[in-house]
Amino acid sequence: MAREETKRITSIGGQALIEGIMMRGPKRTEISVRMSDGTISSETLDTKGLREKYPFWRLPLLRGIAGFIDSMTVGYKALSISADKAGLDDEEGEPSKFDLWVERVFGDKLMGVLMAVSSVLGVLLAIGLFFFLPTWIFNMVRDYLAGPGIEGWRSLVEGVMRIGIFVLYIALVARMPDIKRVFQYHGAEHKTIFCYENEEELTVENVRHHSRFHPRCGTSFMIIMLLLGVLIGFFIPFTNPLLRTVVKLLCIPLVVGIGFELIRICGKYDNTITRIIAAPGLWMQRLTVKEPDDSMIEVAIEAMKAVIPEDGADLKCPVTGKKSA
Repeated sequence: MAREETKRITSIGGQALIEGIMMRGPKRTEISVRMSDGTISSETLDTKGLREKYPFWRLPLLRGIAGFIDSMTVGYKALSISADKAGLDDEEGEPSKFDLWVERVFGDKLMGVLMAVSSVLGVLLAIGLFFFLPTWIFNMVRDYLAGPGIEGWRSLVEGVMRIGIFVLYIALVARMPDIKRVFQYHGAEHKTIFCYENEEELTVENVRHHSRFHPRCGTSFMIIMLLLGVLIGFFIPFTNPLLRTVVKLLCIPLVVGIGFELIRICGKYDNTITRIIAAPGLWMQRLTVKEPDDSMIEVAIEAMKAVIPEDGADLKCPVTGKKSA
């Protein structure tokens, strides 16, 4: 897949939300959401994260871990705000008598408990599907079909299974209408960033013709982490599913740190090596990044304009990766 040529590179990034987009610049983070009445509502977020608070987290590898934590925290907050602005809570209708009774008796405490339980169950499900299950299946195949000679292929086979599960999951959820709209806003985000990097005026007409596939994307980051997991798996000697899962979980910070550095490199430089590294993620974006309509592009432009610093602090040279003068 050809990569779009840009005249400059920006550090501004974004995230697709529910009927909206969040753009994060070096000095400001903005949420823009399409309201139920057709207007666009914008809000500035306070996103001072670990790297801004503690210089220790700006070191290579560690900055990737800090960035991942900050992105998850800010992303969840932005999603909640967009859901509220888009009026999703209003579409649920009148609460039942049971709902009113639960709210009266337990108040906000029950909701906190339910959210905590659902989060824990979600994490456990992800661990089971992506870590425990591939190891268990491989052991079954080795013991009953292939024999011990297949052991050297363990990490590769497990990695292929993890990637397969991830791709299948994304392909299934992408068929849901609401998720498809989020993926369309994802496309609007990428196109708007490309338009800005090509020094074009941020208009719907200019944004529309740009590519929706961007190397500096969360989807690419996930794919890189899965591929790095395959490489690291070759150095994990344990075959017990539970023990191997625990070791893999302990390696996640290392994988996140390396993956972040690779994504930064792919976002800064455009050469044969970076294109090879970025290729799997760009292919995967065919599932997670869809073509937006003009109304979605308008939202992306609104958020983008709000975070562009006047002093050019976001701009880097596309050749050296250093900040532009």
